[in-house]
Amino acid sequence: MKQSVVGIFSALLLIVVAVPAAWAVEALSSDELISHCEYYESDPESIDGVFCVRYIQGFIDGAVATDERVTLNVEAEFAKEESFTERAMRTRLGSRLERFGPSYYAEFCLGEPVALKEVVTLVVRDLLNEEHVGDMALARNAVYKTLRNEYPCEADDAE
Repeated sequence: MKQSVVGIFSALLLIVVAVPAAWAVEALSSDELISHCEYYESDPESIDGVFCVRYIQGFIDGAVATDERVTLNVEAEFAKEESFTERAMRTRLGSRLERFGPSYYAEFCLGEPVALKEVVTLVVRDLLNEEHVGDMALARNAVYKTLRNEYPCEADDAE
């Protein structure tokens, strides 16, 4: 009886120690994304093609959501008791977002609705270009580089 209790306890302890590692989020490598996206052009409806599209779409959605949330947090902070300078910064912040869109602070601007297919095609092109990817180990860095290069936020000289 004592041995079975010790065995069960040991098994439970092993499970408890192993479970948090399974919950950790691992970043997708460039090589892994490339292994999916290399099929996008020939078979966009395949599991790999869809994975490629959804990863890129998720990256963009995440950047937009983060920028919007950060902007709202900054505005809320300034609204507490703002000085003239803080009010000027807040109103300028709002005008940039209206003009360039919610990903302005991520340093890419999709502006008018851009077809996801167009964005994915450009990202895939760059992913398959070894010079573009270079030594970037993480997929998010390669995708981000393309978005910044292909969809820069154009500065307004009137600001």
